[in-house]
Amino acid sequence: MTHAELRSPETKAAEGAPSSLEVVTAFDDFMRAFETFKEVNDERLAEIEARLSPDALTSEKLARLDDALDRQQRVLDTLALKSRRPPLEAAGGREPAARGEHKAAFDAYVRRGEVASLKSLEGKALAAVTDAQGGYLVPEVTEREIGRRLAEVSPIRAIATVRQVTASVFRKPFATAGFASGWASETGGRAQSATPTLDELAFPAMELFAMPAATQTLLDDAAVDLDQWIAEEVETAFAEQESVAFVTGDGTTRPQGFLTPAKVANSAWEWGKIGYVATGADGAFATTSPSDRLLDLIYALRSGYRRNATFVMNRRTQAAVRKLKDADGRYLWEPPATGQGSATLIGFPVVEAEAMPDVAEDAHAIAFGDFRRGYLVVDRIGVRILRDPFTAKPYVLFYTTKRVGGGVQDFDAIKTLKFGES
Repeated sequence: MTHAELRSPETKAAEGAPSSLEVVTAFDDFMRAFETFKEVNDERLAEIEARLSPDALTSEKLARLDDALDRQQRVLDTLALKSRRPPLEAAGGREPAARGEHKAAFDAYVRRGEVASLKSLEGKALAAVTDAQGGYLVPEVTEREIGRRLAEVSPIRAIATVRQVTASVFRKPFATAGFASGWASETGGRAQSATPTLDELAFPAMELFAMPAATQTLLDDAAVDLDQWIAEEVETAFAEQESVAFVTGDGTTRPQGFLTPAKVANSAWEWGKIGYVATGADGAFATTSPSDRLLDLIYALRSGYRRNATFVMNRRTQAAVRKLKDADGRYLWEPPATGQGSATLIGFPVVEAEAMPDVAEDAHAIAFGDFRRGYLVVDRIGVRILRDPFTAKPYVLFYTTKRVGGGVQDFDAIKTLKFGES
């Protein structure tokens, strides 16, 4: 069992929202670090021009500044998340009677293992697969909070379309051959339109689980908000698993990632595949005018998608991109304008997803597209918890599951940058 799984709910409950001064201070520190980074990188570029290679000390200093920028960005991200999270409560501050009854019964189950009230409630609601072996549904407000937290910390979920369903598989029809259309005068004849050819995409919901733990002594403490604790504990575990699956998932035991479909040069793109633009160099940007490939990637996307497009890459790729300049000497990567904002690359937002591959030969290390239209996340309604006081005494484990699916829903809305010659 990991240290994170055994964190005290009291420790989590003690974390409060950050003050505005903390956010401003962290943002100022980040901006100062970025200005220093630019100065050192300019020095490195000047050394390359003068003698074809930078001084080793300059490169080492730049690497340290890169790490410092990443740390400052993580601090900003953490403060921004905390500032957006009010205490968990029902809308309007008061719960309907049925919800309040479910919440009280669920609280008794989590704290003391009492199941009679939950069985009665879920029997009335005809809830399926919720028993002593399958677990019990969390209250609606707790489920809603888990979903909201995942939307904040799971990078792809935050920019994709999210749909809630009750079935185990969500099927979305699409036309492989569109409806016929044309122009006609007010009194002119109209030819019969052709019947479209339809197909469908299937998005099965896979089971995702986490297993936070607490001592019975802590559970007996009435001051501990268990709903809040559960939402916070499963957030990290769920987000880490989703972040990988939505990028590289195989579509069999987990959702299909957007990098999983076959990839072809964008000039040969067809439905069912992801188009890419090559950098022209194996495992690197091109030596001359490296920023041109990023522009090619942007304009490989049709204008209808480009308006809401986002770059997706991991932090190591972002560190490489951070050093690039345009023909006029301006940095392509820009820091966030405020403590709550996001960095931009050539004017488009940058989302950091650690599951994206590093820059390497033939790696598709950068994705660009309208992920709201391109990628679909399917949440099956219902989060279940099974209380287990036996497996890891003296700790009580809470086996928490939810069903999540995902996959590309518009293959023309996402493009990648391949670090290869072609």
